[in-house]
Amino acid sequence: QVQLVESGGGLVQAGGSLRLSCAISGSSFSDNAMAWFRQAPGKQREWVGYITRDGYTKYLDSVKGRFTISRDNAENTVYLQMNSLKSDDTAVYYCALRDRNSQKPWIYSDYASYTYWGQGTQVTVSS
Repeated sequence: QVQLVESGGGLVQAGGSLRLSCAISGSSFSDNAMAWFRQAPGKQREWVGYITRDGYTKYLDSVKGRFTISRDNAENTVYLQMNSLKSDDTAVYYCALRDRNSQKPWIYSDYASYTYWGQGTQVTVSS
């Protein structure tokens, strides 16, 4: 059974930093693409960025240059380093894994492309 567990969320002032972690179990983590999404109150879930099994990354324009996704295949963990946080970054952040055997079309920003999800971690940025 594949499980994703996020941690590292919290309350931070605007301009501050947080690092989110997503620990994966039950999957051959190194073979899979991983993504981060977020959902603010009253809004749809929004893709933040993704990292391929080879370490290629791509980001939402509004977080480019401030957020960095990395992965530690030995530790089965993916990270989201968030710097220069803004109040607009306030949301529940989710990590997601795309199973390498998935038959769904690969659209990196589409939540339907991902197979497993974590429970989410709250990030609140105070202005």
